[in-house]
Amino acid sequence: MFIESTNGKEKYYQINNAVHNFLYLLQHVEVPLPTPSKDEVLIKLEAASLNPFDWKVQKGMLWPLLPCKFPYIPGTDIAGEVIEVGKSVRKFKPGDKVVALVSPFSGGGLAEFAVAKESITASRPSEASASESAGLPVAGLTAHQAITKTIGIKLDGSGERKNVLITAASGGVGHYAIQLAKLGNTHVTATCGARNIELVKSLGADEVIDYKTPDGAALKSPSGKKYDAVIHCAVGFPWSTFEPNLTLNGKVVDITPSSASMLTFALKKLTFSKKQLVPLFLLPKREDLQYLIDLVKEGKLKTVLDSKYPLTKAEDAWAKSIDGHATGKIIIEF
Repeated sequence: MFIESTNGKEKYYQINNAVHNFLYLLQHVEVPLPTPSKDEVLIKLEAASLNPFDWKVQKGMLWPLLPCKFPYIPGTDIAGEVIEVGKSVRKFKPGDKVVALVSPFSGGGLAEFAVAKESITASRPSEASASESAGLPVAGLTAHQAITKTIGIKLDGSGERKNVLITAASGGVGHYAIQLAKLGNTHVTATCGARNIELVKSLGADEVIDYKTPDGAALKSPSGKKYDAVIHCAVGFPWSTFEPNLTLNGKVVDITPSSASMLTFALKKLTFSKKQLVPLFLLPKREDLQYLIDLVKEGKLKTVLDSKYPLTKAEDAWAKSIDGHATGKIIIEF
């Protein structure tokens, strides 16, 4: 597979529908360059990052919502250089360095070239590398939305002090959540594997629990604190584990809501419980993405890079993401 674009075509990875409706094969092929619509920019990619969402699409876990049609190019998080703009685009011009979120409904991020809406594309300063920036769109915006919108933490440090628990804190969303939460007036307890304890502490966590220990399994704070909020980035914890660890008005923000968590959400609402489970569905905004990029420029936020792969080794990156033990973000470079 060649990385260079030739004769107006590009190499990219796509998901094809196999004989069985629920078997989606990941292949790399050559296709024409995409054309931006009036409100889109065409970006030559320098880096992209993977999210669990991507392989969940491949495995048919989001069917029938996604894929919308075949072939489907996975990937949403991209960073690169604008090479063409639609006629209605005003904020960007060819040559601009940007980071963007590709619509999951159209797909296209795991390619040499991709189109993105101007409304979810942000300027990338020289201080923010393509690889570091590419980790931000889904994971960074999810952490930002959970902390600022759902929990209500003010990142200028004002506001009432809160005790926050972040599960799977060394992962993609978790490692951003620690850093953002510490910009606010918070005490952060975090869970992770033993090998990542020092890393999580270095990101700002006040207390770190090995999730394999009894206290980790019970989500108990070493200092005995109750949590005003939990940013739940892990899977497999029932509501009964969270409830005794919450303050009277404690809130659990589930970033990967399941049918069980949706049922708990509904039951808590119906019974007017003060303790709530809130499923989070990302509502990306360009101003929030620009805010995160600006934090990177100022040295207040960083992307922990688990590993980097060339596009020719995208299958290896894909397998690493499915394995579920990445520390920070998995990056594909072009």
